[in-house]
Amino acid sequence: MSEPFRLLKVGELDLGFEPSRWAFAERRADSIAAHWARLRRAKPMLFNGRVLLLGRRTIETGPNGVLKLSGVFFETDYADFLAWEEFGDAEEPVSNCFSMAAIRGDDGAFLLGEMARHTANAGQIYFPAGTPDPSDVFDDKVDLEASARRELLEETGVDAAEVSAAPGWTLVLTPRRIACMKLMTLGVSATALKTRIDAYLASDPHAELSRIHVVRGPHDIDDTRVPIFVAAYLRDAFAQRPAE
Repeated sequence: MSEPFRLLKVGELDLGFEPSRWAFAERRADSIAAHWARLRRAKPMLFNGRVLLLGRRTIETGPNGVLKLSGVFFETDYADFLAWEEFGDAEEPVSNCFSMAAIRGDDGAFLLGEMARHTANAGQIYFPAGTPDPSDVFDDKVDLEASARRELLEETGVDAAEVSAAPGWTLVLTPRRIACMKLMTLGVSATALKTRIDAYLASDPHAELSRIHVVRGPHDIDDTRVPIFVAAYLRDAFAQRPAE
């Protein structure tokens, strides 16, 4: 059965950060440690850094009539996060809220990256993205656009100064995830951009991505490896495209 989702166009993100304890991480500490040890045996390059997850949140219409996502993030271990995803603990209102750089060429075709074998999501195909971390916090605010631009640079070598970012966001919400898509367009064809990024990936033996896929229409979406939230965004984007 497909995971249910909801797609929303949102004009603004207002996301704060507050240090707090996570009951799940404390309650399941032994199980989390054992889970992490198993993951590390399978994929030794995994690193247990610190990440941010979204606690309480609301989506409401502001005085200007524009939808706004508001909420508060807290910090935890990457190992806690992966265990939470695996165990399916649903006792607390927590979401994996993250941004994705929805990158496309000037011909309207999108580019997705295939995750490398050493990563937690090996083989999956999606936009440059990552769970936000403490480097995305500025004056107690979580900046998901800065996170998307950072992930774009780290994963593809494309600098934020090269892209034209569309205003607002497209959010795809599933029961435990909020994917915040920021449309970013470069002034070259998707084919030329793929060639450039593939060369960047080939230069780094530890690159997070193994290759780039060009998606020119719904027929190019591999539903077996493209997560539902990315597929939903792409189908909506292509549906909005003017007929040629």
